[in-house]
Amino acid sequence: MNTLHRTIAAFVVLVFTAWSTLLVADTKGKITGVVTDDRGDPLPGVNILLVGTGLGASTDLEGYYVILNVPPGVFQVRVAAVGYTPKLIERVRISSGETTQINAVLSEQAVEMNEVVVRAERPLVDMRQTSSVTLLGEDQISVLPVQELNDIVSLQAGVVDGHFRGGRSGEVQYQVDGVSVNNPYDNSSTVKLDRSVLQEVQVISGTFDAEYGQAMSGVVNAVLKSGSEEGFEWNAESYGGDYLGFGTSARYPHLEKVSPFAIQNYQASVSGPTPFDRTTFLVGVRRFVNEGYLFAERRFMPGDSSDFETQTFRPTGDGDTVPLQTADEWSGYVKVMNQSLASVQISYQALGNIIRSQRYDHRFRLNPEGVRKQRSTSLTHGIDVTHMLANEFFYTLSLRENRYRYTDYVFEDVFDPRYLDFGEPRRDPNYDNGAFVQGVDLSRFKQETTSWIIKGAMTLQATRNHMVKLGGEAQWSKITFGPPGSLVPSTVAGRQVLVPIVDSRDYPGLRTFWPVSAAVFAQDRIEFADFLIRAGVRAEYFDARAQLPDDLQNPANAIAGAPTASLQATTKKVVVAPRFGMSYPLSDQGAVYFSYGHFYQMPGLGELFSNSDYTVLRDLQAGVVSYGVLGNPNLRPEFTTQYEFGVKNQFGGVLGADLSVYYKDIRDLLGVEFVSTYSAAEYARLTNVDFGDVVGTTVALDYHADATLTVGLDYTYQMAMGNSSDARETATRAEAGEDPRPRRVPLTWDQRHTLNASIIIADPGDYSLTSIVRFGTGQPYTPTVLSRLGANLETNSARKDAYVTVDVRAEKNFTFSGVRLTVFARAFNVFGEHTVNGFVFGDTGSPDYSLNRTGNAALLTDPSRFYQPRRVELGISFSGRGS
Repeated sequence: MNTLHRTIAAFVVLVFTAWSTLLVADTKGKITGVVTDDRGDPLPGVNILLVGTGLGASTDLEGYYVILNVPPGVFQVRVAAVGYTPKLIERVRISSGETTQINAVLSEQAVEMNEVVVRAERPLVDMRQTSSVTLLGEDQISVLPVQELNDIVSLQAGVVDGHFRGGRSGEVQYQVDGVSVNNPYDNSSTVKLDRSVLQEVQVISGTFDAEYGQAMSGVVNAVLKSGSEEGFEWNAESYGGDYLGFGTSARYPHLEKVSPFAIQNYQASVSGPTPFDRTTFLVGVRRFVNEGYLFAERRFMPGDSSDFETQTFRPTGDGDTVPLQTADEWSGYVKVMNQSLASVQISYQALGNIIRSQRYDHRFRLNPEGVRKQRSTSLTHGIDVTHMLANEFFYTLSLRENRYRYTDYVFEDVFDPRYLDFGEPRRDPNYDNGAFVQGVDLSRFKQETTSWIIKGAMTLQATRNHMVKLGGEAQWSKITFGPPGSLVPSTVAGRQVLVPIVDSRDYPGLRTFWPVSAAVFAQDRIEFADFLIRAGVRAEYFDARAQLPDDLQNPANAIAGAPTASLQATTKKVVVAPRFGMSYPLSDQGAVYFSYGHFYQMPGLGELFSNSDYTVLRDLQAGVVSYGVLGNPNLRPEFTTQYEFGVKNQFGGVLGADLSVYYKDIRDLLGVEFVSTYSAAEYARLTNVDFGDVVGTTVALDYHADATLTVGLDYTYQMAMGNSSDARETATRAEAGEDPRPRRVPLTWDQRHTLNASIIIADPGDYSLTSIVRFGTGQPYTPTVLSRLGANLETNSARKDAYVTVDVRAEKNFTFSGVRLTVFARAFNVFGEHTVNGFVFGDTGSPDYSLNRTGNAALLTDPSRFYQPRRVELGISFSGRGS
């Protein structure tokens, strides 16, 4: 048995030793409480039942009960005992990973009486949270002007352009039903989720428990809907819309016409029982088309031939205006659940996307057929098992396969004759500011990832106050990426031609890697009446399963007389991360909380493996510096220490307030180092050298005046500082002749002030009106003109303009013969804001104008530098139930 096999075997034994089975992130909730009589004495033997679920418990001698493994949602809880009037508690909301406390008082039943119906009051402040967590249920998501999971995430406090609390992008763990759907190539989510499949969304932007790993800044857990045994349910939705550029033709050319079907969405789902015993299903499908707001004029075709010496241009295009930033998507979801075995729930789910898109490239604004097309397909599917061994003891097990494929090129086959016929793109700087007038984009890229994941958890309510959870996971991945063939301009027989090359020393093709990762964790949730402690520890393991030269001073063995290097296996990485959080009541309406933790994450593995063949340095000359940054499969995990302290309170039953202060110390980030060879040449390679820190405070207010008005407000002040915003920034500065030494500057996404406000006016079942307002101060940029801005040309020493965007949604509901009809309208960026932290000219700080109009002539006509214009959508949906 080789070292790899022994390591894997030892790790598997460790996990099984922990609890005799591989152990899943917490997508279930918990209910506890005490039942007493009118005198306050505890009542033993009382039955508590979650109506329609089969879940329940009985109180002990002290009237205490606990119900574990409760799926998120809104339920009725029935409390009944012989000789007492039963009580039905409605609208009890259960959230993933959280404890809901339901106490009940039963009255002695002198005569036969109907059960007493009460409605549970949802607290405005969750006294049991030890960090910043947002939980949104299906009913809350349905009234927001959002369509996809990412739209929901972007509304949360501390989230700016995908950056959670000042961290770099790619530092968030995305999960579906508690299992990762991240692509290890770049740590991004492999699937897009429409709101129609979401039962609940959990966004953790602060510290998080030990069961979550491979994340430094946050966790997003989407819990998907399931079918019901109570009958069939179906719904269908369709909407259409367009971007409205009235009065903005100077910024968005070709946007004068309104097309009601430029944006189209069609979604349908059905769920219910199957002919098999206690087996339910849910099936959904979605079709989405968006022509975008960026267009091109088809004046030229890729095969046109112009005489650049005489500046004679021969366009053969039809002159039509065509969209140049499009999206064409199919997505589907299937879930089958079986509960025919006593205390066992088995489910299979599959979620997939097929997306064809096209990114705007201003250079091809007159030759749109020459631009690259992007295509991605994704599938995540697998089996989940939950087994209740006792009322206080259950385990879960998940087996998943995540597949993702992405391509980016004009034609699939590198030998496609059209590449040779059309040639590389060409332009004349004096013709329409250098737009391409012939040829196609020759860039080609392909990336495929297949990951196999086994993950589980075992939960034990060991005592009334201790809920212990042990778990583990292992992931094996196959990652393939690179150019699927290259087109190299060459001179053959005195003629300039393109030569297709699939794989060579100078033009490497696709490369495949097989990394392995694993983890185990232990978590204890210690709960008293209101006092809560979360304590846990997580151990993580990673093996890149790659090789590097053992002497970096002669990596290609090209230096005569120098010590030679041989390939050596990368080291296996093991880290241990403690986590701690507590919440302590200050009164029956308020609490103080604190949390602390260590968080590790491997960089996107594409960074490790890309350009990691050091033989490319064989021609590096003495005294020369190579700025082509090499990969490094031997990178360590990036590391963040987080602290958070907060106070929360509820005022008068209508206002909840939460104030938190946080700090992040970020180390071992991906950066660049320069390595000197024996011949005094230097080359750049990735390593763990970058650093940063983030300090901030968040104030969140939640106001519920009555059932019709809800107002939410959150404000974040944050400073995100570090030595570089991008892993390759140091090499870029050195190549430009700037000082590459580390310095502490604002990071590119350092938005100091962020304010999100939501106003919901609704009569449930009748109508709703929602408005979301977002305000942010400008992010930094590097100025280039001293006299105008009074800046000193330091990196990110100037600020872009502040912005305000407003989104609205309105709906009206009707019911006909048991079918619910909803008519809705949505408008995004209602007031047409165009300066939302996008591109600005360094000499003015504005995207609208530059002091160097001649040098920036092409950029001044590029509409992609602006934020998306106003978008309006009108739609209709139907839903109903059947027996």
